[in-house]
Amino acid sequence: MMVWSINLLVLAVGFLIVGMIKPQWILFWMDKPARMPIIMLSIVLFMAAATMFGEASRQKQTESSEVTQQSGSSKVNAVPTVAVEPVVEAK
Repeated sequence: MMVWSINLLVLAVGFLIVGMIKPQWILFWMDKPARMPIIMLSIVLFMAAATMFGEASRQKQTESSEVTQQSGSSKVNAVPTVAVEPVVEAK
């Protein structure tokens, strides 16, 4: 998801740059396109990319903390144990 968010950010920047120079290329179905829809589209794409990036980093952080917890618990269980037989005293 991290790669998708970066790709979406690059797309938003590309839309913004191209739309500010030639809005007819982005909004080709309109007769006289303005620059305001380009700005709104770019803002929405920026917000989506930021949200996706935040979720991906949060997911990565929780996965790394789970791995750390699992490795810590496996070390505790990895301690070898020795069977102790009960001592019977002779009378």
